[in-house]
Amino acid sequence: MPNSDVTGEAARPDGLGSPRRAALTGLREAMGVPALVLGSSYLGFGALIQGAGLTVWHGLFSTFTGWALPGQIILVELYSLGAGLLVVAAAVAMTNARLLPMTVALMPYLRAPGRPRWHYYLFAHYVAVTGWAAAMRRCPSLPEGQRLPYFAGFAVALWSMCLVTTAVGFFLSDLLPGYVTLGLVFLNPIYFMLVFVADARHRARILALAIGALAGPLLHLVSADWGLLLTGVLAGSLAFFADRLWSRRHV
Repeated sequence: MPNSDVTGEAARPDGLGSPRRAALTGLREAMGVPALVLGSSYLGFGALIQGAGLTVWHGLFSTFTGWALPGQIILVELYSLGAGLLVVAAAVAMTNARLLPMTVALMPYLRAPGRPRWHYYLFAHYVAVTGWAAAMRRCPSLPEGQRLPYFAGFAVALWSMCLVTTAVGFFLSDLLPGYVTLGLVFLNPIYFMLVFVADARHRARILALAIGALAGPLLHLVSADWGLLLTGVLAGSLAFFADRLWSRRHV
């Protein structure tokens, strides 16, 4: 049965009608606020690339192969500081490790009988927070054959937009003051926060955000280097177990 918050096309018995319509719907939904926010953030990233003395091709290659803005910013910052290749690779890998549990959580929703396995390996590359949040909200209400097309349309549209805005930001960097560049980059985490807060139906997500907001400043005082990582592990784990306990007591 479709989720109660899904209306319009997704409420139809046949979902979005066909895999092609599902892909087009994903594309259309991506080219709204998600594209505006991510595109603006990647304008800032393109400007950072130029300021670091890298070429536009470095920026495009980074977005093409490692589409995850926090890791890309760390790459540029460490390069600017003259860090070694192994240090840069390790830092980017640790930053992007958050995408692994997101991919593991999403992929079971995207599976459909008879679909070649390489499709999943290909589109796992496009798992990022915005596309993940949209797919986790929409895909459970869709027929199995329409879930991967919806995610593909949504994620590939955003990825393409980010490639374009990376280049545009690079060439417009001289027109963007430094504080504007940083402001554009930080639109991304603010948007993610609003997306999760807006989806208040999920008790575990709200608990994780609340615990993280309370524990984050305290753990930062304990360790400025590890505070953020500890906050994520603590908030996520406590929210998960609290949600499980609540569900068992109210069955």
